[in-house]
Amino acid sequence: MGSTNDEEAIGRLEDEMEETNNSKIINFSVLATAFLTGIVVRVLFESLAANFGVVGRAWGQTYLQHGIPLALGALVFAILRFNPKVVAFLDDVIVEVKKVVWPTRRDTTAMTTVSVVMLIVAGVVLGVFDVLSKYVVEMILSI
Repeated sequence: MGSTNDEEAIGRLEDEMEETNNSKIINFSVLATAFLTGIVVRVLFESLAANFGVVGRAWGQTYLQHGIPLALGALVFAILRFNPKVVAFLDDVIVEVKKVVWPTRRDTTAMTTVSVVMLIVAGVVLGVFDVLSKYVVEMILSI
């Protein structure tokens, strides 16, 4: 009877640990997305500033150069992190990725070797066809 309670407690503890782990991954993913959003916004505005004088004059202000990307990055973080549908989707993605059986290093090396060999064989075959077609076309044109 005691072992059943212990097993249930262990199961709950494992579930809590997995939720914490998933939460860390979700936080990191959303933070990375927000950071990239800030970078993209900054690059976009720098491009616009270089091409349009009005945007260039406004973009010359330091608080706009840093404030707009930071504000939009924070907005993206808040929207993604505190939207229950997005969090549930990201959690499902993490669970599914954990189910994937990743190939071993040996399998990956073997498949890479096969791919490289097939690429070389295909290149040689295409080269032979190219040389043969060149001779056939030259023969036809010389007639």
